[in-house]
Parts: sequence; C-alpha cells; structure tokens
Amino acid sequence: MYRVERSHWWYAGMESITRHLLNRWYCPSQGLNILDAGCGTGAAMTTYLAEYGKVTGFDLSPLALEFCRLRNAPRLACASGVALPFLSGSFDLVTSFDVLYESSVTSDSLAIKESSRVLRPGGRILLRLPAYDWLRGRHDEAVHTARRYTSGRLAELLRENGFVVEHLSYANMFLFPLAMLKRLTEWIVPNGGDVGSDLTFDVGFLNQALKTVLRAEAPLVSRGHLPFGLSVLAVGRKI
Repeated sequence: MYRVERSHWWYAGMESITRHLLNRWYCPSQGLNILDAGCGTGAAMTTYLAEYGKVTGFDLSPLALEFCRLRNAPRLACASGVALPFLSGSFDLVTSFDVLYESSVTSDSLAIKESSRVLRPGGRILLRLPAYDWLRGRHDEAVHTARRYTSGRLAELLRENGFVVEHLSYANMFLFPLAMLKRLTEWIVPNGGDVGSDLTFDVGFLNQALKTVLRAEAPLVSRGHLPFGLSVLAVGRKI
C-alpha cells in the first residue's frame, strides 16, 4: 500500500471520487475535525483529507501506523474500530475506506455504531466498501475479506445505527467487465497464477488509461447513483 498509494490507478481514481463526494457538503479549508477510521499507511489522511481540516487516524496495525509516521501524520492511535478511544461527539466527519469488510472487524454494525458515537449531531460518515459477495476472488483471500456489500445492506447498517442515508452509489462501473473477466479466469483455473491483492498487479502503461476511466466516474457517483460497480459508497448523517 505504501509503495503504490500515490501512483496506482485505483487509488487515484478513488481519490477523485471521494473529493467530489466531500465537495457536495464541505469546502476545502473548512476546518473540520476528521477521523480516518482504519487509516492504513496514511496516504488519504495526509493528503486530500487534510485539505478539509484536522485529521486523526487510527488503525489496528502498528506496522501501518509506522508508515503513517513516515508520512509525518501527527495524530495517530492504535485501536480497533469497534472500541474507539475518543470522546463522544468529538468529530465532524468520519471516513472509512475499505475497512469494515476485513476479518479483523468483528462486527461491522458495532463499528458503525462507534463511529456514530464519536460524531457530533449532524456529523457525517463516508464509507467505501467492496461490492457483491459473489465477486470474491484471490484478492479477497490476500486481504482477509470477511464480507462484501450491496448498497441495500450498507444503507440498512447505517439506518440501524443512527444515520440518515444522504447518498448511496456503486462505483468502478466502467471497468466492471474487466473485473468479471479476471474473476471468471480465477473460477475456471482456481489454483492457477499468483495469489495476491489486485492492487499489486502491475498494469504498466495502462495505468494512466485506467486512472482516467475511473476518474471519469467521479461526477456520476457524487451526483447520481450508479446501478452497479466493484465498490459501494455511502454518506450518512447522524440524527
């Protein structure tokens, strides 16, 4: 992650989609108090999220936090998403990018409830998660996927834990056929090829083209509702 987050087409495309979503409700330099839940190696919290305010990050992995420190992230905690070490009502915005699906998250419902607790009334949560359990493949084995989501299931989780769903959409729709072809190959030859995350797959000269395709979805995801895709995104407002 640390090596590829600033160059890989998927991260760059998702950054563009996230910026478009945030800009619906917030302006850069707004001075928000932001919690990046499951901050990983810290690329989001030290770059574009920091444009919107003061960002605190936490992760369950001490190794991930060491990489965050290499990025000079100032506010970090080693913690689980189901037991946050922060005061209630401390944050204006919680972001969580591809975290709740992991097997280390013992309860996605409890994690969302904890995010609600640390948000002030009217605060928002922005979630991004992998879509469709039937799309499981070698990538999921490599990154310890416990669950994948539909938009309906994600909306249900938010409503059950004190949020009004303000926006819901799939993303990475244009490249869906390519992903289906890759998964089909894995199903036909279940033990062939390397086992690893899709994000370690070097696409070489295609990187810029794929980045452009995914970035093109940003206004569609932020203003509309894509009917399917490889990821699902939601924005919820705490009641």
